[in-house]
Amino acid sequence: MKNPNIILVRYDELALKSKKVRAMYESILIRNLRAMLNADGSSYSEIEKEMGRIFIHSQDHNALKSAVKVFGVVSASPVSSCDPSLSSTSELCAQVGADMLKEGQSFAIRARRAGTHDFSSRDVARACGDAVLQRMKRGVRVDLDNPDVEISVEVRQEKGYVFTESVKGVGGLPNGTQGKMVALISGGIDSPVAAWLMMKRGCEIIPLYLNNEPFSDGTTRNRAMQCIDVLQKWSPHKRLTVYEAPHGENLLAFLNSCDNRLNCVLCRRMMYRIAGEVLKLEGAHGIITGSSLGQVASQTSQNMLAEMHGMEYPIYHPLIGLDKLEITDIARRIGTLEPSTKPATCCMAVPEYPSTAARLHDVTDAERQIDVPLLVESAMKDIKKFSL
Repeated sequence: MKNPNIILVRYDELALKSKKVRAMYESILIRNLRAMLNADGSSYSEIEKEMGRIFIHSQDHNALKSAVKVFGVVSASPVSSCDPSLSSTSELCAQVGADMLKEGQSFAIRARRAGTHDFSSRDVARACGDAVLQRMKRGVRVDLDNPDVEISVEVRQEKGYVFTESVKGVGGLPNGTQGKMVALISGGIDSPVAAWLMMKRGCEIIPLYLNNEPFSDGTTRNRAMQCIDVLQKWSPHKRLTVYEAPHGENLLAFLNSCDNRLNCVLCRRMMYRIAGEVLKLEGAHGIITGSSLGQVASQTSQNMLAEMHGMEYPIYHPLIGLDKLEITDIARRIGTLEPSTKPATCCMAVPEYPSTAARLHDVTDAERQIDVPLLVESAMKDIKKFSL
């Protein structure tokens, strides 16, 4: 289709909200669209909204690619606009048909109407279909079930829109509508995907990296920071605040004083405590992990019960029901797979035979052998806060 001058942006869940909430979410979505367009260098003149639709005035095809990356956008189409009359829309459809159809092909008109008009959507479809047939004269036919070309028409109160392409968006809710969460980022495949999924549900994330040195090295940290950098690209409207806390002293305490089969459970509990302190500093509402049920020995249901026992804040596991292949597919799609699979040193504090069924009383007994509050205080004393 030649010379589309507007990008029609569609959303879904926002339409189910109350009038006041919907207006707020739409404003946030438009803000995020503008930020993504600017970050990508996509040109546009203005962004406006109508009931159920947002319109980006742009002839830059890159603007379409930018729009569909914004959380909350279900799909977007490059459209040509005209007056909201049967004569104007049917003439534009005829032009589009002449551009898109070849002899022997079939087509269908998909028409929608919104607003107050003296014609129905069926009238629009009939007028536009007749106009295409008259313009092509011969060699094309109507097929409503399996057409070679679909020409979509939306006639709204102020304008009519014609398009042939609909690009799927990332969906979800506009980022920034659901508060803040502390996201534990390890540098592996899972944790950045978990953070991204919560971003998709409207959360602004606060990445927290627990540095295991001397039980790991800079290669692991580099992977984590590169993954955070990818996540930043999904949030151009707000610079991510990143925290890095020392964790090696905690691991050493477990190794020296506790049953080493419990190291992974004890490690996770300490991570949650430090994340809880960051949560309080930032006024966040929960903690995000990359746990997937049964994926590794430390992520059994019994271990996860022991890990979360007595914790003060909500802990979210968005990957809980996904398998590794599903998680990897998402990582590839969002751009975190490449950095998260670079060579890196594995944590050397992981026991050879970690407990897969930690009992609560064993975990609490182990923690009595160490000064948990002092370890948390020490980690928070040396924590670093920065932006990439």
